[in-house]
Amino acid sequence: MRTLLILGIAMLFSVFTYGQQEPQYSQYMYNMSTVNPGYVTNQTGMISTGLLYRKQWTSIPGSPQTANVFANIPLNEKIEVSVNYVNDNIGDAINVKNDFVNADVAYITRLSEKFRLSYGLKLGLNSLQVNALDSNVSDDPAFADNASQLNMTLGAGLFLFANNFYAGVSSPNLLPNDAELGEIGVAQSKTHLYAISGYIFDVSSDVKLKPSTVIKQVLDSPLTFDVSLNSLLFNRFELGVSYRYQDAFIALAGFSVTPNLKLGYSYDFSTSDLSGYNNGSHEIILLYNFDLLSFSKTFTSPRFY
Repeated sequence: MRTLLILGIAMLFSVFTYGQQEPQYSQYMYNMSTVNPGYVTNQTGMISTGLLYRKQWTSIPGSPQTANVFANIPLNEKIEVSVNYVNDNIGDAINVKNDFVNADVAYITRLSEKFRLSYGLKLGLNSLQVNALDSNVSDDPAFADNASQLNMTLGAGLFLFANNFYAGVSSPNLLPNDAELGEIGVAQSKTHLYAISGYIFDVSSDVKLKPSTVIKQVLDSPLTFDVSLNSLLFNRFELGVSYRYQDAFIALAGFSVTPNLKLGYSYDFSTSDLSGYNNGSHEIILLYNFDLLSFSKTFTSPRFY
């Protein structure tokens, strides 16, 4: 128990040390607006919504838990809006909760017959709450009070796409924010930079393959990345694998219950120094499209990103 307590506190302060990192997802490809406000679905009349829950490092008390509710709403052929709410919790002895609320606006321009480029802006609020009074270390003067802080976020991104290709660069938050516990500074947020890309290969009429990657650079921290290979079978089943650098191997699966309803699941096999202390990470996602213009009846081969 003592070992787990020390591990939990160390894990909590590693989050502080590296500056309120953005929550990470293994199934980021289903909601790329979390990292790139320029991401668009580009299907007028199709409102794409989703629910995601992630439990990281199961069996470790106080390990991160993340919930995400989102929607992509094309207003017309040139303007698309997306909204995201994220609840991120970490810590057992001391609980730290982040609530993110963001809205994105993207403007789409046509570069050629095949390629389009969208420019996105993200605006939101981040509420940080540190619950120290209910902890078993509240006798320590450094943890003698709860703390909360509200910060504004401002991000930007570019997203280049065609029917079978996409690439983008972005930063979800360009504003530096410091977090304090009482009078003690516990975190200095750093700018997160992302690059994403993917390509869809039509192997046959029933099989598509999509290699993709997301690269993340936090200023003054080591670069990290995910590489993935996903398959779409009979426009209904998805299977995939991913590797997160120095962190995990990931298995992914998805199933379209109906043309507008999809379920997805991923499991992370941890390869980091915490691998001996946890039973991996689970992630579940539910996607639903409100098909206002009956696109699902018109297009038999949906866009695979």
